[in-house]
Amino acid sequence: MKKNIILGIIIFIGIIFLVGCDTNKLPKPEVTGGERGQLGIDKNINEETIDKYLGRSDSVYRDMRMLKDPGNYEAIGGDSYLSGFIKGFEVIPYPYLTEVKGLPEAVGDSYIGKTLFREEEGKYIANYKESMEFLEYYFPKDKNIFLICGGGGYAGMTKNLLVSLGWDKDKIYNVGGYWFYNGKNKIEVKDGDKYKFFKVTYHNIDFDSLTEV
Repeated sequence: MKKNIILGIIIFIGIIFLVGCDTNKLPKPEVTGGERGQLGIDKNINEETIDKYLGRSDSVYRDMRMLKDPGNYEAIGGDSYLSGFIKGFEVIPYPYLTEVKGLPEAVGDSYIGKTLFREEEGKYIANYKESMEFLEYYFPKDKNIFLICGGGGYAGMTKNLLVSLGWDKDKIYNVGGYWFYNGKNKIEVKDGDKYKFFKVTYHNIDFDSLTEV
């Protein structure tokens, strides 16, 4: 009897600890200053601190890059290929969500094909009946959403898109850019001259299976 009581107390404490880890340690999103602030990168949860916030059951982790972006990101010191990612992040390319605007001139054009949404007079309009359903599935409103990309731009654009469509801005974090990440959860995709994209949890969009509106 006594052993059962002690075991129950230990289990209870463990549950409290796990719940506390998930709910009590997230600072409210706070945009940093300078050029990084212009991209909307978070002051508290970013490339330097994200390792402390991985693996939370109350959160989802999304990398907004393409496997190979048509834009010339090498021109600004980046990488057009998804050469690596942070463990736990799943890839959903921002350029498939809506039109890419505001890239540095040196980068040129990114993907200009089909998208779930288009922008008209500052508002996002669905191109397909399933567009909002896709967003709500991969960016659940009841979760904290951690966004990252190469340099922070696509992540910031994704947050703007979601907030404009009704998501809570205080549950979305622009972590910044993988190019600046030096933590312990780095997974290399580039191996010599080859890219092992099979390592990536990648969510493509089959636009031909969607219903245009």
